[in-house]
Amino acid sequence: MRAGGNVTPPETVSRALPVPPALHELETEVMEVVWERGESSVRDVMEALNAGAPKERAYTTYMTIMARLDAKGMLERRRQGKTDLYTSAYVRDEYADMRARAELQSVVNQYGDVALAHIARQMAALDPQRRRALQRMARGK
Repeated sequence: MRAGGNVTPPETVSRALPVPPALHELETEVMEVVWERGESSVRDVMEALNAGAPKERAYTTYMTIMARLDAKGMLERRRQGKTDLYTSAYVRDEYADMRARAELQSVVNQYGDVALAHIARQMAALDPQRRRALQRMARGK
């Protein structure tokens, strides 16, 4: 049984902001490269990730992941000759903010006041300076 509050559909944070999807491990790795480098080809991402990997992944693996990220609205694709170039649809901080808001809303929807009480306890336990900084952040200042 839920303890209090209106229920927000999990697919939206507010009516105006669609929630970007949660990312799987390889999707996150790909997005990190695109966020770091900006516009990237599949080959750019593959070379960056395979350089530090214990086992290299195939070009087609990265091609599939990037096509899925494009379909999910995380990447935007443009064609240059025979090469697809991808850019992120969200800056890293914007994505993190939207996902955090959606995840927290989901927890509150599921656990209601119990979840909010735990958050309040954690806030109360913080260093006062950090708590004030977080309160300013919450107000958008």
